[in-house]
Amino acid sequence: MKKEQRKRIVDRHRDSLKRFGYHPNALYWSSREIQDVRFRVLAEVGIESGDSVLDVGCGFADFKSWIEGQGKQIDFTGVDLSPDLIMVAKEKHPDAQLFCGELTDFEFSPGTFDWVILSGALNEQLHDDGAYARRIIAMMYGLCRKGVAFNMLDARHIKAHDLQSVDPIQMFDYCKNIASDAELHDGYLANDFSIYMYR
Repeated sequence: MKKEQRKRIVDRHRDSLKRFGYHPNALYWSSREIQDVRFRVLAEVGIESGDSVLDVGCGFADFKSWIEGQGKQIDFTGVDLSPDLIMVAKEKHPDAQLFCGELTDFEFSPGTFDWVILSGALNEQLHDDGAYARRIIAMMYGLCRKGVAFNMLDARHIKAHDLQSVDPIQMFDYCKNIASDAELHDGYLANDFSIYMYR
């Protein structure tokens, strides 16, 4: 990601955190209920107690809170570009491994985590026809032992200049070239889809 794009994202989250505080609105989610729907779909990839999970673009590490609320204890690692969000996440989750940066900044070994997930972090409009998103998805798959789950905005239902939406079928075809065992899930929200990629 370009330096000016990174700065824009960091500045936007700093501003939204000042306006909304610790709330899904600070992450540009419309409500906690919508955030929880996305978390449920991601978790249904197969995450169980004792699994290690890397959350790319983890925000406040709310996925950790959510899945623990489902009775599952996981070994959670999160990365996020925003130092402000990571600071709050560390206050909320002192037992988690939390790092500030984008995924490309770190040199995790292949197969370090059972699962790698991503919720909403590929919605930033970078005007690159999805090239950055595809690169991140491939990196995520390289880091997993069991699988990957991520969501994106569905271009069939939402077209917003300031957000990146993609054709789910095209993205699914890309993912199947990386992982022969892959699943496309939509229908849970009007403007969203998720893809699972299994080892």
